[in-house]
Amino acid sequence: MTFEDLGLSPEVLKAVEEVGYTTPTPIQEKAIPVVLIGRDVLGCAQTGTGKTASFTLPMIDILSRGRARARMPRSLIIAPTRELAAQVSENFELYGKYGKLSMALLIGGSSFVEQEQKLDRGVDVLIATPGRLIDLFERGKILLADVKILVIDEADRMLDMGFMPDVERIVGLLPKIRQTLFFSATMPPEIRRLADSFLMNPKEISVDPPTSAAETVTQGLLKVDGAAKEKRAALRALIRSEDVKSALVFCNRKRDVDIVFRSMQRHGFSVAALHGDMAQPVRMDTLQSFKDGSVQFLVCSDVAARGLDIPAVSHVFNFDVPSNSEDYIHRIGRTGRAGRSGKAFTLALRDESKYLSAVVRLIGKEIPQVTLDEVGGWQAGASEASRGGRRRRGGRGEEGERRGSSRRPSRRSRSAAEDREDQGARDVVPFEGTPRASDGEEATPKAANSQPPRQDRSRKPKGGSLAPGETAFGDHIPAFLLRPAKVA
Repeated sequence: MTFEDLGLSPEVLKAVEEVGYTTPTPIQEKAIPVVLIGRDVLGCAQTGTGKTASFTLPMIDILSRGRARARMPRSLIIAPTRELAAQVSENFELYGKYGKLSMALLIGGSSFVEQEQKLDRGVDVLIATPGRLIDLFERGKILLADVKILVIDEADRMLDMGFMPDVERIVGLLPKIRQTLFFSATMPPEIRRLADSFLMNPKEISVDPPTSAAETVTQGLLKVDGAAKEKRAALRALIRSEDVKSALVFCNRKRDVDIVFRSMQRHGFSVAALHGDMAQPVRMDTLQSFKDGSVQFLVCSDVAARGLDIPAVSHVFNFDVPSNSEDYIHRIGRTGRAGRSGKAFTLALRDESKYLSAVVRLIGKEIPQVTLDEVGGWQAGASEASRGGRRRRGGRGEEGERRGSSRRPSRRSRSAAEDREDQGARDVVPFEGTPRASDGEEATPKAANSQPPRQDRSRKPKGGSLAPGETAFGDHIPAFLLRPAKVA
């Protein structure tokens, strides 16, 4: 089947042909004809299968017949993240360049004034994140009474990020008679209950099992024995052992994104960082640099795990095992897209075995384990006593004698110390109050931990008298008492 068989207009077909696509994906083949006839759709397909085009292409055809009015968009697309919303807007610009549709992108971190100006002129397609959309609605800058098509993209991510109350509020502001398109990569029971409340007699389209990983992605698991510092060394060794064209490195926490970024930067990798605390212009510039190939590695949080379509990504490295097992499918789905092959490797410490087991249960199979000569691994059934008994004997062993101490810091304290070490030592700034040497006299430096002599703060008994030459201030006399005074 080709795109011509789906009933799309010649303008859309011409734009699709210029992009280079000739054969629709399974989700596009099944969803586009249903959307064109105006029916609600509940779509579930793994990431990287073309869900975005399955609703953007028919929407361009449907909206080409009509005219937008000021502050009253004709269609609304809700996305969980700014990056995903920007990705959807790029699809509309790409496939709708031969049409006359107007579009507005409402995301946080951008100018309110520019977004309000676009709304005042009237837009056919409104793409927004929930927070910014509600802000503009409460300011009276937008009306949702004329929305004919509603698209909820990456609904499972909306649920994970806590946006569903906002989405339910937005849906309550829309007309009851509308066409709703509900797309998600996974379909847990909570999402299905929400879909039942949003949709009317939908056509359910499920291309692949909702918990399956893409077949074009080769998966691998590297078990690392140690802490965060050993894990960073294992990541570098794994990267050097692979032919990496461009890669995403996922971390669970924003703080770890910065640490891994600085570590790779110091070791000579072409790398950039991306997480939710960065300013929106910086996030967009960083993502564009990665797409253009100016940066080879992008260390990121799960803000880049959904919806980003960068076909050139050859590898995905999970520096942390995702705490939410469903995020694993989305992360590795950033590679092996559009029929290309890709590789996804996960690095796991012993402490992450619980999360790893959840991922294995979700995908229904074991992840093939890989080994590196310079990286020590751990076995899932090994206990802490069997691997660390010799260490706990402390100063009695050879290692304890080398360290000169019978106690070892805990795993948590070692990890924090290694993180500080890997971030680089700070310059030591001398204390401003350090005494200077007088002329012809050499200053004697004090010991680092030396303390000034403690003064005797014992009080005189009440009613007692001071000795001759003794003051109530002790050894220190305030300067104002030493000033000469005129005596009448």
